[in-house]
Amino acid sequence: MIKVLVADDQELIRQSLQIVLDSKDNIEVTDVASNGQEVVQSVRREKPDVILMDIRMPKMDGVQCTKIIKDNYPEIKIIILTTFDDDEYVYNALKFGASGYLLKGVSMDELVNAIVTVHSGRAMINPDIATKVVRLFSQMARADYVIPVGIKDVEDLTKTEWKVIAEVEKGASNKEIAERLKLSEGTVRNYLSAILNKLDLRDRTQLAIWAVQTSVTQKQPK
Repeated sequence: MIKVLVADDQELIRQSLQIVLDSKDNIEVTDVASNGQEVVQSVRREKPDVILMDIRMPKMDGVQCTKIIKDNYPEIKIIILTTFDDDEYVYNALKFGASGYLLKGVSMDELVNAIVTVHSGRAMINPDIATKVVRLFSQMARADYVIPVGIKDVEDLTKTEWKVIAEVEKGASNKEIAERLKLSEGTVRNYLSAILNKLDLRDRTQLAIWAVQTSVTQKQPK
């Protein structure tokens, strides 16, 4: 059962999402919240697996709330569900660790699929803004946005960890990495956690950007 928290400042949307999602066999809406502060309080109580997060909410917006949640509960997956597709919102939400970014025009089947997808460790981005994401990350790769990693930290990586990094660089999910390297998904998660700790990186997005920018995996012996 996937535990979901719905965060939106419009009561009608909160109630509608709760009713529809609760009707699904594999999803349970454990709580609803009308602003970012309520989200933080609810997370402490309920420990949801996935949060459906609106962007524009009073007291604390969805972007700021995403940062706080991912800093303190990195295992919780966040899907931004909003009417806004501004570049700044897209960039900041993904930068702070959101696993999905959907516009409110999606169907309920698409939303349910997104919840299941991000819960499994993969990402889900609305096709309407996927091109924005590609452009944003392309700009980041060309600009001065550099992920600092120490040489000594890099030298501490094992051969298997390098293989995991190479797969992350390609955009592979944990399941895909497990299949390609003949490991369990739990082992892959453990490797990723160890890699992030060694390199002092926040998340796999930073790891992927660092690998792409430096082409570091291409320099490693096979």
